Amino acid sequence: MSPADQPRRIAFLGSPALAVPVLEALVGHGYEVPLVVTRADKRRGRGGELSPSPVKAAAQRLGLAVTDQVDELLEVGADVGVVVAFGRIIKPHVLTQVPLVNLHFSLLPRWRGAAPVERAILAGDHRTGVCLMDVAQELDTGGVYRRAEVEIGPDETLEELRSRLVALGTALLVDALHEGLGPPEPQVGEPTYAAKVDPAELRLDWARSAVELSRVVRLGRAWTTAAGRRLIVWRSRLGDGALEGPPGTLAGTSVATGQGSLELLEVQPEGRGRQAAEAWRRGARVADGEQLGR
Repeated sequence: MSPADQPRRIAFLGSPALAVPVLEALVGHGYEVPLVVTRADKRRGRGGELSPSPVKAAAQRLGLAVTDQVDELLEVGADVGVVVAFGRIIKPHVLTQVPLVNLHFSLLPRWRGAAPVERAILAGDHRTGVCLMDVAQELDTGGVYRRAEVEIGPDETLEELRSRLVALGTALLVDALHEGLGPPEPQVGEPTYAAKVDPAELRLDWARSAVELSRVVRLGRAWTTAAGRRLIVWRSRLGDGALEGPPGTLAGTSVATGQGSLELLEVQPEGRGRQAAEAWRRGARVADGEQLGR
């Protein structure tokens, strides 16, 4: 179902924190938001208390009606629904009755799926962007109303890049709603798919190249082991050439890899807080020549 060219009554579907700025912008620009749809509350902590999604918390703060039932969209008379990282399948009977547009954080058809920003970093892409697209029954296949591109910084983290893309996408959406959506254009090119990042992918395999490992670190919570205990690597940079010894060999704050070396900048030992890698080396019982990840 096609949306009105300049909609004013806009439902919102989203759950994580990255969707909150988009919802806030819609309200801030005077759009009527009759309903927010988000995930159900989850039980967290030892007490098992119910915790709302970041989007639900924002909706309640803004005084908006909120639900976890997608079918309630059918009852509010929205001109369009805006979807941002909703994370749930929207069934065909809803798609045929409520026009929906989605902010997707990649240059479609590259990186359709759940983790487009992560996969762009891991693949070493130099550019990415945001697409405002029609929601279709098949995953991220809808036509594109607007798109915007950005360069990916060589050391840019997932959090930093995602923040830039959310700001870019928010502006793209607001401009499109104000100026009129117009007809979407079909996606052109060979699609690639962005599966969720498995926790196992965050373990640093020192046999890989330093370039590949630095990309893993940029996702956040990459880890290895030192003296048998987990060590999270929060920040790193490419070292100056190769080091002696097998992959994983430690020399100061640098680590030998399958190709080149990786310098550790910020780490978090098990049971401790984040700290500079130099401070960790001074206090750790790990000598030069020992291997990480064993």
